[in-house]
Formats: sequence, C-alpha cells, structure tokens
Amino acid sequence: MPELLILIKLIVAILFVIGLSILAENVSTKVAGVLSGYPSGSAITLFFFGLEASPDYAAESAVYNMIGLTATLSFVYIYYIASNHFTKFNILFSSLSAILGYFAIVSLLQLIQINKYIAILIPVTFSFLYIYLFKKIKNVNIQTKAKLNYRILFVRAFFAALIILLITSVPRFVGPNLAGLFSAFPTTLFPLMLIIHFTYSKEHVHTIIKNVPIGMFSLIIYSLVISIVYPLFGIYVGTIISFAAATVYLLIYRKLKSITVNR
Repeated sequence: MPELLILIKLIVAILFVIGLSILAENVSTKVAGVLSGYPSGSAITLFFFGLEASPDYAAESAVYNMIGLTATLSFVYIYYIASNHFTKFNILFSSLSAILGYFAIVSLLQLIQINKYIAILIPVTFSFLYIYLFKKIKNVNIQTKAKLNYRILFVRAFFAALIILLITSVPRFVGPNLAGLFSAFPTTLFPLMLIIHFTYSKEHVHTIIKNVPIGMFSLIIYSLVISIVYPLFGIYVGTIISFAAATVYLLIYRKLKSITVNR
C-alpha cells in the first residue's frame, strides 16, 4: 500500500507540473499563473492527509492551510523581489530567499490563535494586497517555445515529485496545525516557476507570479469547503465537492473578465 501511494503521488505531481508548463508555453503564462492557484499541490497533500491520517485531521489541517496561503503569496512576492535584485545565480538566490521567507512566515503564523474566520480573512486580505503590488508587472507571453524531450520532461517531473513527497510526509511527525501550514507550500507552483525561469526568463516567471493571487481565491475556497465537507462526506466525495466549488470561482472570474474586456 505505501508503495502504491508513493506511485500515485509521483504520477499526480508529474501531470500537474508538466501540464502547467505546457499550458504556459502554448496558451499563455497569464493563464498558467491563474491556474497555478487552482487546487493542485494543496489538494494532493490534504487528500493524503485524510487518507493516511483521517478526514477530521485533514479538515483541521485545511483551516491552517488557508492561513498558510499567506506564506505562499509571500513566497512568490519574495521570489519576485529577489529575482529583480540578484544578477548572478538569479534562480538559486531567488529560490533560497523565497523558501527562507516562506518558513519564516509559517513560523510566525504558528503563534496566531486561528479560527475559520481569521483563516479566511488573512489570505483574502493578502491576496488583494499582492494583486495591488503586482499590478505594474507586464504580462509577457512565451514567443519561442523550447522543444520538449525526455530529459526536459524528466527534470520538470523531478522537482514536483520531490517536493510532494517531502511535504506529504509531514503529518507523520507533527500535529495538524503545523502540517496544515506546511501543506500550503507551493508544491506545483514552485517547480513551475523554476521551469519557466530556467527555460525562458524572469519576465516570463513574473507574469506567472502576477496572476497567482487571482487564482489563489480558488484555493481559499477549496480549503474552506474541505474543512466543512471532509468530516461529513469523507475524502472522496468531499474532494469532488471542493473541486467543484473552486472551479465555479474560476468560471465566474473568467466570465466577469470577458465582460470587462468586451466593454
């Protein structure tokens, strides 16, 4: 059974990261940025929390996952700032700065007395804040796509698989509050950023970063619904309901965006 779970985690990680990177190359980096906020890494993590621990454990972790999204948003902001200041070893220093910033913020978040209202209010507030801070970033699409081969696909899969396996191992060693905060780590977004930055340029990864806060609302909704429905319906039906709620948000956003553009 453990071997089967590891295999599932690897396959899901590969599909998400490769899918988003191909989407960025063939559709737009803006769309990939929005969809990177769609429940992927956190959804996988919370599902396996429920499968390996219990639905109640996953539901409690989902509340902390919501507030942990504040650290995720700060992660991409720090990456953006660092990538504008470091010239040598840009990707390395940007990544290290963002990771250290994430864990510093997670450490501070542990000190907060959290309920569902606070867990919703904080990430929503920070999402609007970062939408404002990122508004001057230009949307830059990829013009010349890299040719995909097995080596490139393997590298893209490796980052996601490694991070997913590390983060989903957390509940074995810590309580649900810390596990929930760690479950917000951008397990698919971070590999996607590395892939686009390494393959193309910081301007392309900045486009992804610009649109992450918009998509983050779908993840806030997902985690909130998980915290409610997992104890009621279990992890399988609960996951379907939660994905449906997150998808409705994105459809509404797309519709409102198209109406705004057509005016």
